[in-house]
Amino acid sequence: MSVTANLNCIRQSLPKNVTLVAVSKFHPDEAILEAYKTGHKTFGESRVQELVEKQKTLPKDIQWHLIGHLQTNKIRQIAPFVALIHSVDSLRLLSEINKEAERIGRIIPCLLQLHIAKEETKYGFSLEECHELFKSGAYIDFRSIKLKGLMGMASLTDNAKQIHSEFRTLKHLFNEVKKIYFPSDTAFCELSMGMSDDYPIALEEGSTMVRIGSLIFGNREY
Repeated sequence: MSVTANLNCIRQSLPKNVTLVAVSKFHPDEAILEAYKTGHKTFGESRVQELVEKQKTLPKDIQWHLIGHLQTNKIRQIAPFVALIHSVDSLRLLSEINKEAERIGRIIPCLLQLHIAKEETKYGFSLEECHELFKSGAYIDFRSIKLKGLMGMASLTDNAKQIHSEFRTLKHLFNEVKKIYFPSDTAFCELSMGMSDDYPIALEEGSTMVRIGSLIFGNREY
């Protein structure tokens, strides 16, 4: 099947309120342009260097999401154009994004990444660290970032029950944080969870944003 056919198939499986981030990392410009020509404009990249290169050559109305780990020394490269950073995994990173956004006169939308998987390799706040961050109010003075919600990745496993449980944990935390700290903030509304292998489970557990690559573009060419 073509990128266009794959994309249309995924779209039909998503509720109207769910945003599809087409994960284009390691895929060529031609494949992204094929998706773009169907009207799709939201793409996700996990490496800053690749994101910057693609942003230079591809249509300027694409909304680029950074979904991979972000080092503080690379914020400056994406700050002028990034539409959403999914992977804010520390207060220090949030602070540095705020500083850079302030310097260039932008407000950068961000999601906090939570560590919900059983694997040790995933980045992110623990549930306790997330609660501590919000209790401390340390983020409140950051005027040049906008917290839009939370993001998490489930364990890489065939155990559907475990994946359900991990996504449910994140949804429960999102509801808590929303109710206590953002009750009247309509912008705090995104729960980014679910990828090619597990997005149907994520949808069942309340995801508002799914990050899908291989089901759209096929297997990556590393």
